[in-house]
Amino acid sequence: MDTLAKQEPVVGQRPIGRLELFLGFAEMGLFGFGGVATIARHVIVEKRRWMSEHDYAAILGVGQILPGGNIINMTVMLGDRFQGLAGSAIALGGLMLMPIAILLGLTTIYEVYSSNPDVKAATIGAGAAAAGLVIGMGLKMGYNLSLSWLHIAFAVTIFIAAAVLRVPFVLSIVILAPLCIAATWWSTRK
Repeated sequence: MDTLAKQEPVVGQRPIGRLELFLGFAEMGLFGFGGVATIARHVIVEKRRWMSEHDYAAILGVGQILPGGNIINMTVMLGDRFQGLAGSAIALGGLMLMPIAILLGLTTIYEVYSSNPDVKAATIGAGAAAAGLVIGMGLKMGYNLSLSWLHIAFAVTIFIAAAVLRVPFVLSIVILAPLCIAATWWSTRK
C-alpha cells in the first residue's frame, strides 16, 4: 500500500516557490511518456506532496470538463494557486519546455524512418504502454479515494460508454458528470 498518497496535504505548511514550481512541472513534462496525467499525480500528490489525493482529483476533474487539455488546464490552475498569474506561466513553461524540444527532435527523426516496419511496431507498443499507464493511474486514484458504490457505478458506466459503446467523450461528460454530481449531492443529504 502506498502510504505517501494517504498523508494529509502540505499546502499551507510551506509556500511553493517559483523555482520548485518550475522544476516540478518540468519533471512532469520530461517524464510524462504516454501522457502527463500519470506522472503528474505521482509528482504532485506522492513525491512533492503539494496537495492531497482528494484535492488532486478535484482539480483534475475541473481540468477535464474545461475546454482544452486537462493537464494544461490543471497546470494553469495549480500555478495560479501557488504563485498567481506568474505561477501559471512558470508552471506551463516548465511543463512544455522539454517535451517541445524532444518532440521537435523526434519528429525530424520519425519523418526519415517512419516507413521502417520496426519503427511502426515500436509505435504500436508505445501506444499500448500509454494505455496501460492511464488505466493504472485511474485504478490507483480510485483506490486512494475510497470511492463509494455510487462513484464506482459511475466510473464503470463512463468506461462502458467510452470503451465499449464508443459514445463521444464530450457527450459522455455532458450527460454523466451532472448526473454523478447530482447523485453524490443527493446521497450526502441523508
